[in-house]
Amino acid sequence: MISNKKITIEWIYPALWGILMYNVLRAITDLTHHGIFWEGDIKLHLVALLLSILLCYVSNVVWHGQLCRTVEFSKMGRDYILVLAQLLISLNLILITGQSAGFLFMGAGWIDYMLINVVYIPLLLIFYTFIHNRVRDKNVQKKMLALEKLKAEKKQAELDLLKSQYHPHFLFNALNTIYFQVDDWNEEAKKSIEHLSGLLRYQLYDVNQEVPFHKEIAYLRSYIAFQQLRKTDKLAVNLTIDAILQQQPIEPLLFQPLLENAFKYVSGSYEIDLVVKIVENKIHFILKNSVSDMPVSSVIKDSGIGLSNLKRRLELLYPAKHQLLTKKENDFFEVTLILQIK
Repeated sequence: MISNKKITIEWIYPALWGILMYNVLRAITDLTHHGIFWEGDIKLHLVALLLSILLCYVSNVVWHGQLCRTVEFSKMGRDYILVLAQLLISLNLILITGQSAGFLFMGAGWIDYMLINVVYIPLLLIFYTFIHNRVRDKNVQKKMLALEKLKAEKKQAELDLLKSQYHPHFLFNALNTIYFQVDDWNEEAKKSIEHLSGLLRYQLYDVNQEVPFHKEIAYLRSYIAFQQLRKTDKLAVNLTIDAILQQQPIEPLLFQPLLENAFKYVSGSYEIDLVVKIVENKIHFILKNSVSDMPVSSVIKDSGIGLSNLKRRLELLYPAKHQLLTKKENDFFEVTLILQIK
């Protein structure tokens, strides 16, 4: 209800300001000469009044657009000079056009032009000041709301971080307990628990900042080994990693969602080929997995929240410094992630 009233007022006040300006002009020209208020042809007066209102509406729209595009409000002097130039040009064009077309009557010649400029220009500058202050106040309110939202999101993020740290930590301790409860002869179960514990340890303790590339490679090897324990024996995983990749800093856990997808959707000949290399200052992570007749769009669509989170992390961590490409060729689905590193 309140917002509707504000919208109504915003659309009415240019008309009221246009009426005010024209009546001020008429009061100066008519009453100062002891004439009758609105003396003369009423049709000419109505046309001039409508033009005055229209000028306010157009100015309102134009100035709102200009001010909304302005980031800083500190250069008011320059803004007022620009507005003054706009008013002088537009107002006198309207007067000259109206006089030539016959719907405005400038009986006193240049004196009428001067009088209208002297009355309208200051009033329109006051009108601009009102608009300027309203837009500035709206911007301040938006910034305050954005700041409050940011504080709330930060608080929620801190809570989510605490939760995400608690759950893996609990699971990590539980796995250690289960490990010692498994019989010594059950080597396969112990090996699975060791791999999973190693993965959780890395996710829990080593992912709050950039890590040397060799740590990420060690994590990927552990992840592949763990997945191979769960998959069929006929799955072949070929891993080629550039030996020069050692101390280069990289944000952790960017490759794991792609590997997870490869293990999830591998089919057909059950092959996974991973090549990680460095070309100049760019990491090339090229992952291929054999697939059956599944289209690329289905793989991408069903990739779930992991791929969406990866894209968002890449936008935040490597803005304009990454490429994520996918294609299907010869019964293989291929994804390439290129990162520009320091």
